Amino acid sequence: MLAGLWQVAVFAHTAWSASSAAHAAARAEAIGLSPGRAARAHLPRRLERGLRLRASADGRVTVTVPVPSSFGLRLGTTSAVARFTPQR
Repeated sequence: MLAGLWQVAVFAHTAWSASSAAHAAARAEAIGLSPGRAARAHLPRRLERGLRLRASADGRVTVTVPVPSSFGLRLGTTSAVARFTPQR
């Protein structure tokens, strides 16, 4: 039971981190900087591996990261989307 609750906490932290990274990446993209560099700067190092980032012309950025497992299982990914109007 406790291990399951811990995994829920890990998932929540991963989702929050992806959201933070998506917002940072969208801000960077809006002003012409590297969205990948901005996303990595806002992710814990353990989530950088497996990071996928997709930016669109309208300023929308999607960040996808793998969900770490406390049990060595593959639990999939979580994604977050953020958008800032391009400032260029």
